[in-house]
Amino acid sequence: MGQDKIHDVQPVEEEVQQKGLNKDVDEALEFLRYNETGEESSTVDERALVKKIDWMIVPLMFACYFLQYMDKINYAAAMGIFEDANINTEQFGTLSWLFYLAFMIFEMPHAYFMQRLPLAKYLGTMVCLWGTVVTCTSACNSYASLAACRFLLGMFESAISPSLILVTSMWYKRDEQPKRIGFWYMGVGCAVMAGSLVSYGFQHYTGTKFNNWQIMFLVVGLVTVSMGIIVIILLPDNPMSSRLTHAERVMAVERLRENNTGIENKHFKPYQFVETVKDPQVWLLAYITTAASIPNGATGSFQSVLISSFGFTPKQTTLLQLPGGFIAVVSVIVGTQIAARYNCRGAMQILWTAMGGILGGGLIAFLPKSHRTGRLVGNYFTHVTGAFLSLSYSFAACNFAGHTKKVTMNAILLMSFCLGNILGPLTFRNEDAPEFIPAKITIVAVDSTVLVAVMILLAYYRWENKRRDKSVIVHRPDIEFSDLTDKENLELRYKY
Repeated sequence: MGQDKIHDVQPVEEEVQQKGLNKDVDEALEFLRYNETGEESSTVDERALVKKIDWMIVPLMFACYFLQYMDKINYAAAMGIFEDANINTEQFGTLSWLFYLAFMIFEMPHAYFMQRLPLAKYLGTMVCLWGTVVTCTSACNSYASLAACRFLLGMFESAISPSLILVTSMWYKRDEQPKRIGFWYMGVGCAVMAGSLVSYGFQHYTGTKFNNWQIMFLVVGLVTVSMGIIVIILLPDNPMSSRLTHAERVMAVERLRENNTGIENKHFKPYQFVETVKDPQVWLLAYITTAASIPNGATGSFQSVLISSFGFTPKQTTLLQLPGGFIAVVSVIVGTQIAARYNCRGAMQILWTAMGGILGGGLIAFLPKSHRTGRLVGNYFTHVTGAFLSLSYSFAACNFAGHTKKVTMNAILLMSFCLGNILGPLTFRNEDAPEFIPAKITIVAVDSTVLVAVMILLAYYRWENKRRDKSVIVHRPDIEFSDLTDKENLELRYKY
């Protein structure tokens, strides 16, 4: 291990053919073979191109993520859904985890179809379908009908996050990705603020024909369907088929060589799937995401219940969710900007976990009931953990190569997110009302284990990079677009 190891290098196409994949390389390499003349890079200003790409895709990604969090049933909790649909606290919790159960079940099928079908068209179709379900939710008047809609909603929404991770990875360099993920991920915090205001506004509706929460779901659903149609029309499936000029498309592809993670490949490769499930970084990230999502599921689904337990009225509860959304937006922006500039994704995860889960959770769990302001501040601190997931998305976008491996990893990451969000609401039990002390203590306990797991993941990345640095590797032409995995392509260095 102390001696340098020289890797015998063979041409990419020869290796691909030996694997029985014919010429199954990245779509980007096929595009460059027939379109690159060698002069494109000198005719396009890269900085201007990146700005053009930003305006072309980031607002659409933000809109999708924003609307995904606008339909949360949490807002309806303060609008009388318990009484109107005749449900109790545990049934409300079931509605939350049913959504995430469907989310988790359909991640792998979505991963397969995202690889096989045009990505943007698939994403837009799922947005239209989930918007239709949200619209139908406005007609629900019972626990059974709400449960059916929540399951269908999870089925269609589960395509959104992995699609956006793929879109980000196929357009941006690895050091550019955290900022862009941060831009669309801050849709969560913006949705919390907008959803609170929308909910507050509809609470002033005094008609008798419809319930105020039903009107809210109707409006949000129709807006979501409209956005899905816009995504289908305007979002490119990949850089090679985008509406950029020919020279800009070539530059958009060429600039991503340094990623060593490829852009797109439409062929499912079983060996990459097997490698994914054997990769230790996959399961470290899976545990980290699951554990961090347990508090997210608890405080997210029961945000209204939690704040009202501090002694606030329904309208006060709705408005008091606004600062939490603002904190979520700021933490996402700060976390992803710092992570991009200093290559410190893991360090930011540790900081946000300590502030949000341990400090914030500790305040709401252990302060006396009389300290209402302190407990409310603790609740706001828990919104910092929202920035945690955007950094996990960044790990998935930059450290996994081979298209089958990337889509599989994205599915596992989102399944982990779902598992945490299923377990989180289950910590809120009727017998613990109104304080829900066990649920609050769970936030602190689980996030403490997250800190340890992140440290182990960072140690693994450092060890693996040092191991590769000791090897003498001869560069193979076009290896960047050979659709090899991060384990096969030893030129790749993990970001952490």
